[in-house]
Amino acid sequence: MELSITGKQIDIGNSLRNYVQTRMTQSVGRYFDRPVDGSVTFSRDGHVYRTDCSVHLSSGLYLHAQNRSADIYASFDGAIERMDKRAQRHKGRLRDHHSSTKAAYDISPAREQVISADHGEDHQHSGPLNPVVVSEGTTQLRKMSVGEAVMQLDLMEAPALVFHNAAHGGLNVVYRRADGNIGWIDPNMDLTRR
Repeated sequence: MELSITGKQIDIGNSLRNYVQTRMTQSVGRYFDRPVDGSVTFSRDGHVYRTDCSVHLSSGLYLHAQNRSADIYASFDGAIERMDKRAQRHKGRLRDHHSSTKAAYDISPAREQVISADHGEDHQHSGPLNPVVVSEGTTQLRKMSVGEAVMQLDLMEAPALVFHNAAHGGLNVVYRRADGNIGWIDPNMDLTRR
């Protein structure tokens, strides 16, 4: 597995780099036999360290975990423990993805924009809303079943996931609701069948 270990405005010494390499290889190797690549990013978040761990699997799934702690090693240990628990919870389903006949999910590119949430003090509601675009890029939308999308949402710790529904190819969204449940939006669902 190709592993990128970086620090955002902090120095990552060889001792921490070796520790991360060993723990990630052991953790990921326990559950996944064909990881493609991974990354671990350390940053300061006020007076604590934040660790973001991400692994890309050959099946197209992503596994993500993060943790914060006053100690940089404890921050990483907490993130890798979260990743282990999530992988263990989905171990059977993940094994089915690895043994399936399709090697990876169908992928299509999509335009992605980040819009500023700050409207400023001079924002007026009388005219048309013209949000400020902070950045532009592309993202990948995968074709998967709703169950696979829910699993991917959980593995990534993401608030929402947009995907192509494997049943009909249309765009769908799964998202985390405030009550802890998962919501599913399918604009192609036939409402007349009720």
